[in-house]
Amino acid sequence: MTGAVSGRIPADPWAPLRATTQARIGLGRAGMSLPTRAVLELQASLSAARDAVHVPLDVDALLPGLTGLGLGDPIVLASRAGDRGTYLRRPDLGRAPTSVDSLPSAGWDVGVVVADGLSSKAVSEHAVAMLEALVQALDADLTVGPPVLVTQARVAVGDAIGQAMGVRTVLVLVGERPGLSVADSLGIYLTHEPRPGRTDAERNCISNIHPPEGLGYRAAAATAANLVRGARALGRSGVDLKDSAGPAPLPG
Repeated sequence: MTGAVSGRIPADPWAPLRATTQARIGLGRAGMSLPTRAVLELQASLSAARDAVHVPLDVDALLPGLTGLGLGDPIVLASRAGDRGTYLRRPDLGRAPTSVDSLPSAGWDVGVVVADGLSSKAVSEHAVAMLEALVQALDADLTVGPPVLVTQARVAVGDAIGQAMGVRTVLVLVGERPGLSVADSLGIYLTHEPRPGRTDAERNCISNIHPPEGLGYRAAAATAANLVRGARALGRSGVDLKDSAGPAPLPG
């Protein structure tokens, strides 16, 4: 047989590409289905995504790290969604805290809110390190309020909290919706002059924070600090505010 190589299995041309991405590419097939290994990996990813959504955030485990940031004692709140099932069925209840009466109000320049969102795993693994990098990246003359940790929370929960604390800009760190490639992605949402009723068009988002595969803490912190600076100069956030810093140069 001309051109045939007897007894040799051809090299997998997709292997080098799969090493560069978390996306599922070149999975192959076994008959009319995927190979057993690909099926098992898919089922494992589905389980990880479900766990990220449904496993409760370990608040007690986070508090020492938040305290160690030196911003003051962290404050723990809950949204109006009383349990996880309600949170998933009623997004509106996750956008409002049960009460803001216990919040201090000192007119800080920046307020930080940590919300479990749709991935408690992302918050558990990345929130403290992300906040540490963020505090270091913010301009030295800015005052930052004590961190507020909210369970069963959506992004907009920061609006009422920021208004009650009198902050000029609020940054909400939230667990992003998990996918089949990433279950621990963290997002940062910035809202200038926060108050209930702000729309998503009035926010800026930094997403896909999950080093080492995703955006790193320092890069995300630098972008957030630049957006805070821009929001203060512009007087608003959202679609009118752009990150003008540009991407960091590639190594080499």
